[in-house]
Amino acid sequence: MTLIKSISGIRGTIGGKIADNLTPIDAVKFASAYGALIKKRNPNKEKLTVVIGRDARISGKMISSLVANTLVGLGIDVIDLGLSTTPTVEVAVPLENADGGIILTASHNPKQWNALKLLNEKGEFLNGSEGEKILELAESEDFAFAEVDDLGSNTKDTSYVEKHINEVLNLELVDVEAIKKANFKVVVDAVNSTGGIFIPALLKELNVACVELYCTPNGQFPHNPEPLKEHLTDISELVVKEKADFGIVVDPDVDRLALVSEDGSMFGEEYTLVACADYVLGRLKGGNTVSNLSSSRALRDVTQKHGGKYTASAVGEVNVVIKMKEENAVIGGEGNGGIIYPASHYGRDSLVGVALFLSHLANQKLSCKELRDSYPSYFMSKNKIQLTPEIEVDNILETMATKYADEDVNTIDGVKIDFTEEWIHLRKSNTEPIIRIYTEAKSQQAADALAERFINEIKSLFE
Repeated sequence: MTLIKSISGIRGTIGGKIADNLTPIDAVKFASAYGALIKKRNPNKEKLTVVIGRDARISGKMISSLVANTLVGLGIDVIDLGLSTTPTVEVAVPLENADGGIILTASHNPKQWNALKLLNEKGEFLNGSEGEKILELAESEDFAFAEVDDLGSNTKDTSYVEKHINEVLNLELVDVEAIKKANFKVVVDAVNSTGGIFIPALLKELNVACVELYCTPNGQFPHNPEPLKEHLTDISELVVKEKADFGIVVDPDVDRLALVSEDGSMFGEEYTLVACADYVLGRLKGGNTVSNLSSSRALRDVTQKHGGKYTASAVGEVNVVIKMKEENAVIGGEGNGGIIYPASHYGRDSLVGVALFLSHLANQKLSCKELRDSYPSYFMSKNKIQLTPEIEVDNILETMATKYADEDVNTIDGVKIDFTEEWIHLRKSNTEPIIRIYTEAKSQQAADALAERFINEIKSLFE
C-alpha cells in the first residue's frame, strides 16, 4: 500500500487501485476535501482563490489538472503557476491575497510518486488540526460542488519565476553587489525538475556563471532525487572538471539545498543552514535560531558564537515554523538543507538559501571548502530499527528516557539525549513501522558506535 495520508497532505505512487495508490480518484477526493475546508473557514466570502503549482514530475500535469478542475467545480478560482517550486507557491499565496495553495510534488521521492502539499492563506503548511479535518472530510466525502453559474475560473500565471527572484534580490541581507563583483562560477544539479528553471535564472541576475547539469524540467530524474552524497557523484566530478567555485544541488520542488565544495567534497546538507545562519547572525549582530531535534549541534554553536539563543523543535517544517515564531528566530530550518528565513517567508526556500550563501561567500572572501572547514565538525549516523506489531514503541522510548534521566533529555518528539560530546535522537516514524535513530558526535566512528550501543540496548528490551 503506497498511499500515505497524513496531516501534512497526501502522497502516493501513480497507478494501481483506489485508496491504495495516488489514483485520479484519490487526487480529486483530497482536493475536494481541501476545497471544502477552505469554504468552511470562509463562510461569508463570496469568491475564494487557491494558488497551485507543480514540480516537473511526469505525472504532474495530470494531477495538477485534476486538482485545478476539482477546485473550479467547488466554485473556487484557481491561479495556476504551472511548473513552479514549493517556495514559489508559498510566496505567491499572500501576494495574490489567495485563501490557500496546493503544491503538486512528492519532494525528494522517486519519479513514480506524487503528492498534494497543502497551504493556508499565509502560504504556510496547514497545522495538525487542519490536516486532521481534511482527512475527516475526505473520509466522509462531505463536500458540495457548485452549480453551473457558480463554477470557479482557472487562470494561468507564468510571471512568478521573475516575481520570486525579485523578492529574493530585494531582501536586505542579500548582497547583490558583492556577489556580482565576485564573478563566481557554479555547477547546478536540479535533477531535471523545476530548479532547472529557477536556480539558473536567479544566478543570471547575480552575474554568476552557471554550468547546468540535469536542468531540463522533464521529470526524468537521472539519479535518486534526495540530495545525499551517494547520489551526487556526477556533480562532484563536474565541479572539479569545470574549476567551479562550488556546486548547487536542489531537490525536485526546490525546498532543500545541498552544496558541493570546489574540490568535489560535500559541504554537508546539515551545514547549508549553519553557513546561512552564520551570515545572517553576523550581519544582524546576533539573533535567535531554531532547527529540529535531529539537526546538527553546529547551528547551536554558531548561534552562541554570535550571542544568540538556539532552540530545538519537534521534527517537521510546521513544528519548526511554530517554534521560530515563538522564539522570534531570525533564521531556522532543518538539517536536510531546508532554509527558513522569515524576512522572506515562513517556508523552506532554496532560492533564498542560494542568495544568502553567495552573499556570505562573497563577503568572507574564502573558498567554499575554507568556509566549511571554519565550522565545528560533527559527524552523523542515521539508522533505523524495524518494528513488528507487538512491539510497544512508546514503552521503549519511555524506558530509554527514564534510564538516561540524569542526562539532558528532551521528549517533545520521541527521546533526544544530549551527552557532553554527542547526542542521540530516537523517534518513531509517522509513515513506516520503524524507530529512527539519529546520532551525532565529533567523529564518524563515535557516532556509529553510539548508534550501535543504543540499537543493542533497545533490541534487548523486546528480544
